[in-house]
Amino acid sequence: MSAISISDLSVSYGETQVTSGLSFDIAEGESFALVGESGSGKSTVLKAIAGLAPQWTGAITVFGRPRSHGIDRGFARQCQMVFQDPYGSLHPRKTVDATLSEPLSIHKVGDQDARIEAALDAVGLDRRFRFRFPHQLSGGQRQRVAIARALMLEPRILLLDEPTSALDVSVQAEILNLLKRLRREQGLTYLLVTHNLPVVSFLCDRLAVMRQGRVVEIASAEQLRRAGLTSAYARELLQLSSPHAAA
Repeated sequence: MSAISISDLSVSYGETQVTSGLSFDIAEGESFALVGESGSGKSTVLKAIAGLAPQWTGAITVFGRPRSHGIDRGFARQCQMVFQDPYGSLHPRKTVDATLSEPLSIHKVGDQDARIEAALDAVGLDRRFRFRFPHQLSGGQRQRVAIARALMLEPRILLLDEPTSALDVSVQAEILNLLKRLRREQGLTYLLVTHNLPVVSFLCDRLAVMRQGRVVEIASAEQLRRAGLTSAYARELLQLSSPHAAA
C-alpha cells in the first residue's frame, strides 16, 4: 500500500508556479528523498502535503485518503513534519515539556506524562531536559526535541525538511543514526528533502531528483551508491557532492 501518492502535482505561490506535474509513490515503511538544488521546489512539495502550501492542483493521497487543501487535524495524527532549523522551530519561551505536551492537549490525548517521558527516551534525551528552555539546549538537542514533538501523536509518516543541514557535522551523524533507528523501531515512512546525496545514500531507499520544479529522475539508493544515475543533471549533482569535487 502506498503511504503517499502524488499525481500531477503543481504548486503555486500567488502567480509564481513552483512545481509542475510531479508524480511519485512512496510505499508504507519506505524512506524516500527529494533531492536537487536550492529553489528546485523540494520543500514546497512537503509544505503542500502538510497543508502549509494550499495553492495546488493535482492529487495527494495519504494511505489512500485524498488530502484536502489546508490544515487537517485528522491528517496530523497520520503525518508530521520536522523542519530544517531547530533554532527557529521551537518556541523560545516554552519549555521542552510545554512543547511536547501541546499536540497532546490540542488532540485531547491523555496520559501526557508517560507519553512525554517515552518520547524523550525515544530520541535519546535524559528526562532532566524536560523543563529546560530551547536556549539551554545545543542544536542537536533542539533537533531531538523537534523530532520528539513530531512523534507525540504517533504518526506513521514523517516529512523531513533538511533535518540536519543546520547542525555541525558530528551532530548530523547522531541525528541521522537516530532517524534510522526510529524508522526501524516504529515502522515509520519518511519523505526527506535534502541536497546532500550522502545523507540519501545512508537513510533512504529511493530518491527523486528535482530540477526547476519537475522530477527528472527516480532512482534507487543502490543506483546512487554505484553512481548509476542516468540523467545528466542527476550525474552532475552526484559529481558536485563527491568528496573529491573541489580537488
